[in-house]
Amino acid sequence: MVLAINQNNPFQNNILAALPTVEFESFSDHLELVHLPIGKFLYEPDQELKYAYFPTSAIISLHYVLASGASAETAGVGNEGVLGVSLFMGGNTTSSSAVVQTAGYAYRLDKKILKREFDRSGIIQRVLLRYTQALMTQMSQTAVCNRHHSLEQQLCRWLLLTLDRSCSNELVITHGLVASMLGVYREGVSIAASKLQQAGVISYRRGLITVLDRTRLESTTCECYGVVRKELDRLLADGLLSDAKFSKDKTQQRASAKS
Repeated sequence: MVLAINQNNPFQNNILAALPTVEFESFSDHLELVHLPIGKFLYEPDQELKYAYFPTSAIISLHYVLASGASAETAGVGNEGVLGVSLFMGGNTTSSSAVVQTAGYAYRLDKKILKREFDRSGIIQRVLLRYTQALMTQMSQTAVCNRHHSLEQQLCRWLLLTLDRSCSNELVITHGLVASMLGVYREGVSIAASKLQQAGVISYRRGLITVLDRTRLESTTCECYGVVRKELDRLLADGLLSDAKFSKDKTQQRASAKS
């Protein structure tokens, strides 16, 4: 267990890694490394939120559960982002659940510290707002995909997004859990997975899906994966370069004003 903890560091999370040293160090002492086992509920509907989570190896699913008990995933959060958008957007509760889809680690931050840093209006505020827009894109694209595309395409999209957040091409997950994520019957997932396996794109056995050919997986999915991926890259990769330039320019302006 000690070895696993030592292999983690905050900069495995893209948001934390993007922050200037000064901003990161203003709250880094408050970051707490936590292990998140699969199936653990981090948020539940209408309960007050206490922490934000910056995943490094864990993957978290944002789930909405209907009164009938049926559920579907609205978005996923991995090392590209943060769980806890409601905390800095002004709300203390959420109408959906957040459950650990893939076991791993995350850095936990008290909501008061997160709000304090956000309200300073520095780079962290700009990064978090950019991520929020990317998350909204993922949610809206998931809704469109679930309505208009085949189950096989939905499964491919979900597998690709999960792969992007994982350090391996092996995903520890059952067909039943995937069905819950997509809001469909388990039998439908099994049929779609069987087609992909026969085509040599994936292999699976109980509790484990292995992606064998990512290129063919990408060619089989719908455009939704590309839209989400492109927007995430635009807002967090390209956007961070402009943020870094903005920060550098402001620093130079302050230096010039003092001289």
